Amino acid sequence: MSYVIIDKSEISSVDFSEVLETSSDTLRFSVDGEKTIVQFKGTTPSFLDGKTQYSHSEILEITSGEEWNKQPNNNNDI
Repeated sequence: MSYVIIDKSEISSVDFSEVLETSSDTLRFSVDGEKTIVQFKGTTPSFLDGKTQYSHSEILEITSGEEWNKQPNNNNDI
């Protein structure tokens, strides 16, 4: 399986019959909402040609960072 990070503005070019996500409603977004990830098996869909592809372990490492995970508020004010 391969993973590709795309900009939010590119979602309209995604052919959801060629990726494992079923619609824009099933996409995971970065914390700022500007990037998302699509995944596919087999041949690279033409709308993803030229984009960096990541393995499962690579995408796990990327998505474990602050850009993809909302950080807890350490403010102890109640």
